[in-house]
Amino acid sequence: MAINVKLSEALVESAKRYGNIEHRSVPKQIEYWSKIGKIASENPDLPFSVIRDILVADQEEPVGEYPFD
Repeated sequence: MAINVKLSEALVESAKRYGNIEHRSVPKQIEYWSKIGKIASENPDLPFSVIRDILVADQEEPVGEYPFD
């Protein structure tokens, strides 16, 4: 469900700049930042590089299951 929220102009402009670099729309860039913040607050000992790797892995197509002997 989508809802409208009021955001500061500075946040929207910043999301626009960073979104252009990463080829994301403004809403998608803000969602990305939100996911990073959520993961970081739930796992305060994780470095950003691990958080980024988690988000990248979430976007990858599943390869399949590995057979166990």
